[in-house]
Amino acid sequence: MCVTAVESRPAGVLGTPPVHRPFGARVMAFVALTKPRIIELLLITTVPVMFLAEQGVPSLLLVLATCFGGYLSAGGANALNMYIDRDIDALMDRTSQRPLVTGMVSPRECLVFGITLGVLSTLFFGLLINWLSAALSLGALLFYVVVYTMLLKRRTSQNIVWGGIAGCMPVLIGWSAVKNEVSWAAVILFLVIFFWTPPHYWPLSMKVKDDYARVGVPMLPVVAGNKAVAKQIVIYSWVMAAVSLLLTPLGYTGWFYTSVALVAGGWWLWEAHALNARAKSGLTGAKLKEMRLFHWSITYVSLLFVAVAVDPFLR
Repeated sequence: MCVTAVESRPAGVLGTPPVHRPFGARVMAFVALTKPRIIELLLITTVPVMFLAEQGVPSLLLVLATCFGGYLSAGGANALNMYIDRDIDALMDRTSQRPLVTGMVSPRECLVFGITLGVLSTLFFGLLINWLSAALSLGALLFYVVVYTMLLKRRTSQNIVWGGIAGCMPVLIGWSAVKNEVSWAAVILFLVIFFWTPPHYWPLSMKVKDDYARVGVPMLPVVAGNKAVAKQIVIYSWVMAAVSLLLTPLGYTGWFYTSVALVAGGWWLWEAHALNARAKSGLTGAKLKEMRLFHWSITYVSLLFVAVAVDPFLR
């Protein structure tokens, strides 16, 4: 399902620099361009995969280098995302205080900053880790900026499904940083994040769908009712939980990971079906409690990947 993209505002209409821009506030604004809280989630999936690839403790320097390179890459992608979306960010409540909207950072500064981080991250990975990781990192950045932000986000309700591929790439990067190759274990965890992303993000989209509707971004909750969205959440949740269990029969993990995956996945499915039941009964607003699943989704992925890291020591 498609909608017409919101026309960009003229660059001079938003982002007018405030009269006073303190140095400290400017530094924090550039940090905000990288979306540190999102990057934290990316690192949660990167580091444990390195433990699984090593079947033990990987080099601390390698872990730190991979995390730093990943921060540069994801930060560059997020800055470029803000540059492209500055017109709609100015119209949405939850993004109205972003640096480009407030004028603490100019569009030109943001563009240069994002490109610089992307170039530095690619060179950093290639020269200090390996060129496979560099290619995967660059691919994730380009996919997020070009495919998701520029092509999908304002055109299709499936934007977060396919755009979420960029968020799956840290799994491959973490594995390749250790092995300089990609194995089936990394692919399976890639798929876990792929099927996790829509039911993770759609509950949040349900909460702020009026924001998205105002700017013409066709997130699924904007173009479909709560019942349809909740049904999709249940379908993706079952596939995600099933895929998460493939590591053990293929010999990559043991009893500990399997136990965590079963318990955490079971609780996820309980919450997903509960949301579906509330949507079917016609509950809306605070009674829908869609954010329960959103918050649990972050806990779920944290627990699952901690189990990925711990499991090699218990086999």
